[in-house]
Amino acid sequence: MSPEYAIEGIFSIKSDVFSFGVLLLEIISGKKNTGFYQTGSLNLLGYAWDMWTSNRGLDLIDPVLEDASAEHLLLRYVNIGLLCVQEDAEDRPSMSDVVSMLQNETVPLPSSNQPAFSHLSKANSRSPPSRPENYSVNDVTVTSLEAR
Repeated sequence: MSPEYAIEGIFSIKSDVFSFGVLLLEIISGKKNTGFYQTGSLNLLGYAWDMWTSNRGLDLIDPVLEDASAEHLLLRYVNIGLLCVQEDAEDRPSMSDVVSMLQNETVPLPSSNQPAFSHLSKANSRSPPSRPENYSVNDVTVTSLEAR
């Protein structure tokens, strides 16, 4: 769900672009955005951003897709996915621009900004509390198993 819709209830054309970017990153990584937890990252978007900015984009790619001849193309798709999930809707490309980026491999891609909802807030990213915070009123947890 795009940040402008989640926070303000505003749906725009760029909301669809955001969703497409999430889907593209899920396909490339073989992981779901929700339910993916990594230190410092709230979800797959944060993890993808961390890998991309540390020049480890290939570590994001699902081993099933690994092919030395297609690495440059897969990295291009990661870049396109990250362009689509930028926090500010104005920074995201239009869907027609995305289609053009996917069809024409020679067009250089712009760099992206940090994705929305990708990292813990600064208040939460300080040293962890001595004991975990309890977010449950009655100390009951529910686990839901989903097949992949």
